Amino acid sequence: MSATQVGSVQDQLARDFVRFAIDSGVLRFGDFKTKAGRQSPYFFNAGLFDDGAKLGRLAQFYARALLDSGIEFDVIFGPAYKGIPLGAAVAVELARLGVNKPFAYNRKEAKDHGEGGTLVGAPLQGRVLIVDDVISAGTAVRESIALIRAAGATPHAVAIALDRQEKATENGQDVPWSAVNYVRDQLGLQVCAIAKLAHLLQLLKTETSFLPYYDAVAAYRSRYGVD
Repeated sequence: MSATQVGSVQDQLARDFVRFAIDSGVLRFGDFKTKAGRQSPYFFNAGLFDDGAKLGRLAQFYARALLDSGIEFDVIFGPAYKGIPLGAAVAVELARLGVNKPFAYNRKEAKDHGEGGTLVGAPLQGRVLIVDDVISAGTAVRESIALIRAAGATPHAVAIALDRQEKATENGQDVPWSAVNYVRDQLGLQVCAIAKLAHLLQLLKTETSFLPYYDAVAAYRSRYGVD
């Protein structure tokens, strides 16, 4: 398959995911305040993939995006808390597709009985893939990196559902790079996103039923966007 064909397949997957997120009520439009204190015309809450059918379909999107990306890894890591069900579901779907990988996750509080510690599941070793919903500021990724390195493994890549493609903030000020760019360029991890804000804008612009939301999302992208 040529690079153009691969890009077309990935774009179609991204558009299908955006529609799925909207239909599932996970991607909503209105007036929402982000962690950075911005008023956003849309909100993505992966916690609303809240039944077996939605979670299974979500895992299919993650698995397909990962396989298409060509990113290689040895272990899947789901950071507490949202990353735990996401990582588990992705591990199950990849195994169904013939790519069986070990899975681990962490607790927020260390156990003082049984096996103890904060890590649960397979040993962290080799190249570790972190699975989460979004990268908002890079803080959660840095915490995962510290855990992975402390276990003697290599933090290698991050898989997320949506790249908001917007400026990160530091000390309350906008900076000219996104959290995803920071993770990729400063922390040195590969990043695989099922979809980006650009794919959402494509859908809003081309389908009549979504046109009422396009101007607000485009204006937000113009003000805070980063490629």
